[in-house]
Amino acid sequence: MMTVRRQPNSRLRDAIAATGWTYEALAGAVRRVAAENGEVLQTNKSAVAHWVDGARPSGLAGQYLAEALSRRAGRVVSTDEIGLAPGEQLVGTVEDPVATAMELGRADVDRRHALAGAAFTVAGVAMPLTYDHEAVSRILRARAGLGMVGEDDIAVVRDITAAFSAADERLGGGHGLTTVTAYLADTAAPMLRARFRSDDLRRRAFGAVAELAYLAGWKHHDLGQEGAAQRYYLLGYQLACEADPHGHAAWMMRALAHQALSLKKPRHCVDLIVNAWRRGAGHVDGQTEALLHITRARAYAFARDRRPAAKYLLLAENALTRLDEPQPLFSAVAGPAAGTVASHTARTLTDLGDHAGTERQHRTALQTWHPEKYKRVHILTHADLGDSLAAQGRAEEAIGAWTQSLDLIEGVVSDRTRKAMSSIKPLLASYRIRGVPGAVDLDRRVYDMCR
Repeated sequence: MMTVRRQPNSRLRDAIAATGWTYEALAGAVRRVAAENGEVLQTNKSAVAHWVDGARPSGLAGQYLAEALSRRAGRVVSTDEIGLAPGEQLVGTVEDPVATAMELGRADVDRRHALAGAAFTVAGVAMPLTYDHEAVSRILRARAGLGMVGEDDIAVVRDITAAFSAADERLGGGHGLTTVTAYLADTAAPMLRARFRSDDLRRRAFGAVAELAYLAGWKHHDLGQEGAAQRYYLLGYQLACEADPHGHAAWMMRALAHQALSLKKPRHCVDLIVNAWRRGAGHVDGQTEALLHITRARAYAFARDRRPAAKYLLLAENALTRLDEPQPLFSAVAGPAAGTVASHTARTLTDLGDHAGTERQHRTALQTWHPEKYKRVHILTHADLGDSLAAQGRAEEAIGAWTQSLDLIEGVVSDRTRKAMSSIKPLLASYRIRGVPGAVDLDRRVYDMCR
């Protein structure tokens, strides 16, 4: 019987050589990318050598490999470029966001595990910086069908988005995710293939579906499924460009930067939020402007660039006082802008080492958000408040704040809330040893929650 020999992967070999990495260094980078996406790989230099010899990476390892090489090269390195067929696409085609919406939503329903395991990529953060909106818009207009869309169709999309957004704040990202993505794939996105009586109606239809895509991304983010979240945010950005290439598109650029900052992946974030501001300047209300400024402050603070961080903290506060125009639905979905600015000011000050300032801002945020309507926000804010108190050496007060957070968490399906509580276990262990009142009971409750 004849043995079929594997063909060496010369594309991968050349791509690795161009980085100057050893196989061992590349293996370490692949493991790090996998860990960011919740997967533990044992990739070593031998595995890399096997891939160069023609073996195929299993699972999502090929995506992780391409992402590791992209970060090293400072540009997008696709799986096809390194001799790995792109395989089944979960994102759809960049040229047709409507097709992407249908494919992505259906993948979420039929192949949830595959989509949930998709990798977050730094290259994805930068996509809006080079996106050719006008070319895509021409394609979309050329593909319009025969059906007609009216006011009622758009209103129903917005009603469903509002209802599930409200439920999301109270019950977490895991509540209703399948319903939201199925509706996106089967009803909302196909609506965009129809004809519209006016450009205004068309813009509002694309805006409504962009808001639904954002909600799907936010729900995945809350569940810790960051690659899937990023894909929906990118989709929301593309759809927003058709609705409003100024304010709404800027908002979706902010969403991508916000996610990357939450994951401590700041690359491209300053460029992204600067470009978002350039798009939105003169086209957004004071509340939305404040949210753009506070994200920019966070990006600078993460880089420990104190002066511009302070500048944009002040600009965010000033913008909140400008009440010249009503806040659009696409940014109002985030809740009271003053509360969001306070929360993100707290995170900015944390990165700058100002824990007392962080505490003040968290307390302000708690007073701004309605405790029942925004239950998850209260869980996370109490947890963050506890962290800032602990950083100031106020152990008993920290335990009190964390206990309030844990008291609210029952029934909320949210990976972020679970991680927030799980992260305090090392501190609780030291508090137990010191005999801090309440530490033993809280430690037991956190242990029970994490089992």
